Amino acid sequence: MMRRVYDRVLEMAGRPNALPLLTALSFAESVIFPIPPDTMLMPMVLAKPDRAWRYASWCSIGSLLGGVLGYLLGMLAWGAIGGFFFEYVPGFTEEKFAHVQAIYEEWNFWIVFAAGFTPLPYKIITISAGVAGINLPVFILASAVSRSARFFLVAWILKRWGPPAQQFVEKNFGLVSFAFVALLVGGFLVASKLMG
Repeated sequence: MMRRVYDRVLEMAGRPNALPLLTALSFAESVIFPIPPDTMLMPMVLAKPDRAWRYASWCSIGSLLGGVLGYLLGMLAWGAIGGFFFEYVPGFTEEKFAHVQAIYEEWNFWIVFAAGFTPLPYKIITISAGVAGINLPVFILASAVSRSARFFLVAWILKRWGPPAQQFVEKNFGLVSFAFVALLVGGFLVASKLMG
């Protein structure tokens, strides 16, 4: 079933109304949908590289708005909807949810930032952030930075290196994400040491 959904998302990338579909997919993936929007973003950028930044922008906006909805669902309705997510949403398990809840207390901004950029299911982060009651502006800032960084990086790689880059990113997305987050966090730490 997941393969059929994945193939359907790829097919939508070639439609004339692909941009609104990409935005809607980004929104839905932040709350419930199991396929990351990168799967649609990549063929769109390859087909029209001159629109790469536009596609990445709308992908980021959709994802951020969906993330805020996920946060609000977690904050306001988790008691009523939690069972549905554990039973029907792929990748949303009680174990993952409990683990994320436990690390929010210590890492707050950084867990949202790292998860927003990596292949971790972002919907778990958005909803659990609301359940944990982390600061909403902190959540929005971390999500905006990480999701935009992720989609703009994917768009830049594909615009710069084309189809071979798509194959590399698809095969090594976890490694690419980890390297980028490590460099970014390392840069923040070095900057804070120099300024402190």
